[in-house]
Amino acid sequence: MPTSYDIPEVLDRREGPYGEVVLRRHGELLQIIANGCFLMDTSDGRSERMLVDAALEALDDRPAPHVLIGGLGVGFSLAHAAANPRWGRITVVEREPAIVDWHRAGPLSALSAEALADPRTNILETDLVGFVNETCATFDALCLDIDNGPDWTVTEGNGGLYARAGLTSCARVLKPGGVLAVWSAQPSAEFEGSLSNAGFQQVRTEEIPVARGVPDVVHLAVRPG
Repeated sequence: MPTSYDIPEVLDRREGPYGEVVLRRHGELLQIIANGCFLMDTSDGRSERMLVDAALEALDDRPAPHVLIGGLGVGFSLAHAAANPRWGRITVVEREPAIVDWHRAGPLSALSAEALADPRTNILETDLVGFVNETCATFDALCLDIDNGPDWTVTEGNGGLYARAGLTSCARVLKPGGVLAVWSAQPSAEFEGSLSNAGFQQVRTEEIPVARGVPDVVHLAVRPG
């Protein structure tokens, strides 16, 4: 017999600009669901932290690098970046106002309050795909975690980010020698090829073992220069 502990409790449900977004509590875990698709929860965070660390390790020794984190999620990547004094500035792009609200004044604030209060942190409520296509800003690292991977996007419009045009836009907003890091729930040899074809160098994939199934990965690539 299932108990109330086993049944996720819906804490908030909103209709956002890209469909329904739900915050649930399942036992001790908080979960984000978008249009019925499980995005992430607060169970681990190793791979999200790896996303930030791998990007920083792939950079040269430039002082106070500026990182763009694509996707606020449950806040693991932001909190980990803010805990490292080496990052000079931390810009987060999140398109769902509900997720930003859950961090600023909701249950997710327990994970991100200190990082949001960090003077290096700036939250932009906008779509990442449009942002990288239009912004004049440049960054030392892009850490992107807006989908379950290049081959499993949350919304159809995100697919363009992983194609030639989207990767060209990512390269444009990276400073010479800057690093692109992309989180994925599974490896993608096709995406590695796309990175190379878009002119990125030092393309590689780092795996993060999981308890069962295919490991999470971070795809890494460097803009020449």
